[in-house]
Amino acid sequence: MPIDPYILLLLGTVGLAALLPARGTAADVASGASTAAIAFLFFLYGARLSTGEALEGLKHWRLHVTVLACTFLIFPLLGIAARGLVPALLTQPLYQGLLFLTLVPSTIQSSIAFTSIARGNVPAAICAGSFSSLVGIVLTPLLAAALLGGGGGGFSAHSLVTIVLQLLVPFLVGQLLRPWIGGFVARHKKVLGLADRGSILLVVYTAFSEGMVRGIWHQVSPVRLGGLLAVEAVLLGVMLTLTWYGTRALRFGREDRIAIQFAGSKKSLASGLPMASVLFGAHASLAVLPLMLFHQMQLMVCAVIAKRRAHDAGVHDDRERAASPEPSAASSRTAVGTAARPR
Repeated sequence: MPIDPYILLLLGTVGLAALLPARGTAADVASGASTAAIAFLFFLYGARLSTGEALEGLKHWRLHVTVLACTFLIFPLLGIAARGLVPALLTQPLYQGLLFLTLVPSTIQSSIAFTSIARGNVPAAICAGSFSSLVGIVLTPLLAAALLGGGGGGFSAHSLVTIVLQLLVPFLVGQLLRPWIGGFVARHKKVLGLADRGSILLVVYTAFSEGMVRGIWHQVSPVRLGGLLAVEAVLLGVMLTLTWYGTRALRFGREDRIAIQFAGSKKSLASGLPMASVLFGAHASLAVLPLMLFHQMQLMVCAVIAKRRAHDAGVHDDRERAASPEPSAASSRTAVGTAARPR
């Protein structure tokens, strides 16, 4: 089973925050740097998203509506249903983190990669992930306000304004400047990708440092952690099943079903972490724990599924070629003679 190297970096960052948490002035500096990093992250998101490609993708509206419904309707409904697991399996803070996990947008990069491996509709996966991220900037905070309320680590109208200023405004600025900086961003994709990941690591360090200083991590026991993993495994299994068999009932083609399954069953760590740091404040460390675990779980499971889908597609192609009759030598000679005969 594949292990995402970036998850190892995230775990290392968590370990660093546990051993050397930022305190006092260092915590203020880390918090300010984290805020700037989040704004820069969403500025890059805006600069990368091609408005033309997004408008072109609207032609496949049934697929995108299905992915959005999975991401922002079915997932949250399952999150609300998990409320019945408190306190038997989950503590209230862990449940809030699980519920927040169901509200964040879908991934882009891994959805595209797995769709490509499985021989699915890659352009549709690109547009679906982009639409989900764009809608999530607005919809995730609104859903958090409605479902988490005052229990969301101090969520308030002020938090919503902060989301707009820290996430939406930089994204829109990136979109406005894209005609001038889009080429530069595309040419330096790898370097800016490192900046993306470095920003997220800084956000994780800041959140977990604050959690350590406040003693929040003492609330999680191994038993509760095991319960959380079990709940997330069921959640992922339900979504993978619904996105595969449900799309067959909706009469989508095989390639579209693959794109919907990978885009509609996954959650974005890159978008969720910055949002959690704004929405949950000091409680962000517990809030992002379910998302970090789910992220690794979805990568491991979807990697296996993508390879299986690719194998099934190869077998299907081989059967079609075997079923297609080869033209016989006699028919070939007849065809050539007919073509050569003067008319």
